[in-house]
Order: sequence, then C-alpha cells, then structure tokens
Amino acid sequence: MQVVNSLRSAKQRHPDCRIVRRKGRLYVACKTNPRFKAVQGRKKKR
Repeated sequence: MQVVNSLRSAKQRHPDCRIVRRKGRLYVACKTNPRFKAVQGRKKKR
C-alpha cells in the first residue's frame, strides 16, 4: 500500500483503477493488478 499526496497520479498508472471511499479515507484499488493499492496521505500515529 502506497501513501501518496494525490490519488490522481496513482490512478493514472493503471487505466482501470478506481477511487474508493472507505471509512472517510480515499483509496485507489486496481482490479487487474490487485497488488497495486494506494491511500491518500494521512498522519502517522504516534
């Protein structure tokens, strides 16, 4: 899972990626390459 500032750049890598909203966070999930996932940047827990 990659943490990126902008999901638009992560979505452009694979044409069939979808932006999904789960639990108030934005994720990119790819159907053809399930290993490729990204989440929009978030704070690290301390």
